Amino acid sequence: MEGIITLRQPRQLVFGNGCSEQIVHDIPGLGLKRAMIVTSAPVHGLVLPLCEKLKERGIQVTVSNVLDREPTLEMAASGIETCRSTGADAVVGVGGGSVLDLAKLIAALCDGRQKLTEVFGIDKLHSRSLYLACMPTTAGTGSEVSPNAIILDPADQSKKAVVSRHLVPDAAYIDPLLTRTVPPAVTAATGMDALVHCIEAYANRFAHVITDHYALEGIRLIASNLKKACDNGLDITARANLALGSMYGGLCLGPVNTGGVHALAYPLGGKYHIPHGVSNAVLLRHVMRYNMQAAPKRYAAIAAALGAENRKNERETAQAGLDIIGRLSDACQIPAKISEIGIPFADLEEMAKSAMTVTRLLNNNLRQITYEDALAIYRSAW
Repeated sequence: MEGIITLRQPRQLVFGNGCSEQIVHDIPGLGLKRAMIVTSAPVHGLVLPLCEKLKERGIQVTVSNVLDREPTLEMAASGIETCRSTGADAVVGVGGGSVLDLAKLIAALCDGRQKLTEVFGIDKLHSRSLYLACMPTTAGTGSEVSPNAIILDPADQSKKAVVSRHLVPDAAYIDPLLTRTVPPAVTAATGMDALVHCIEAYANRFAHVITDHYALEGIRLIASNLKKACDNGLDITARANLALGSMYGGLCLGPVNTGGVHALAYPLGGKYHIPHGVSNAVLLRHVMRYNMQAAPKRYAAIAAALGAENRKNERETAQAGLDIIGRLSDACQIPAKISEIGIPFADLEEMAKSAMTVTRLLNNNLRQITYEDALAIYRSAW
């Protein structure tokens, strides 16, 4: 599992309590004049002080609250139009992963050279002309350091991915203080999403010794701090550790990406609008159980990072890891079954068909997943 690997990261990566203030100096320092802030209503209050400070430095600021749920083609089109009409030379995403994904697409497509539907897939995007900075307010997707953006296409109720080096932001400001007000349910869902990123990066056909370090440390940080942050959102040590673990997961997304859990989770979000982190969390143990026989040593290492003690063999140690994930999900009040989140049993076959189209992720999975396998996993999760 070693070979050539390419890591693309923001040119400027800033981490630490209060570091979001630095952007107030960085944007004017780069000679930029007009900033479009892409955000959402729940975090609008966090954005206002930032806007005022930028204005004091002579920056023209436009705030776009275009996103009120997972990003769609229509939202992207609206944001792109706002960006063009204001003549923005910088786009700053402040929010959760969906906000950051939308900001990335707006910055990349504002020049009108390509349409969004032309860049679905890997390396279809030709360029990005606007400066792009991302500031996460959740510890989840790692979008602030990744080349990925996910968007919902209402036409076929499916999630589409844009993957490109041009979507890696110029700067990422990861300020754990911005995550203190995230509600427990959102903290749990986004934290489980970050955990899945790390697990699927380590248990991956294209795993590499470099990303292995990120992935295992991310698993350790998230597993040992998620419940603490859910129980007490003001526990800044737990928040900082989650933010760091999420960042590590995001750094793995470009070079190795995710696998079967994410592929099978996409239909839950596309058609039923289940939050992405919940979709991943409810399927995680079932896909891991399916995969374990393909790489028991890898899953034993994951279990150790989760906090499991060594058992008499790798398979038993790996199983102990699954048990820890189950207890963590229960403690954070993540649903245990997809039947609990409104998925009808009669729809499982159609979901399995939809999951099989996510080949860019299925190709990363350690064990081949056929339609019959996907259906069996859904049934076990139901």
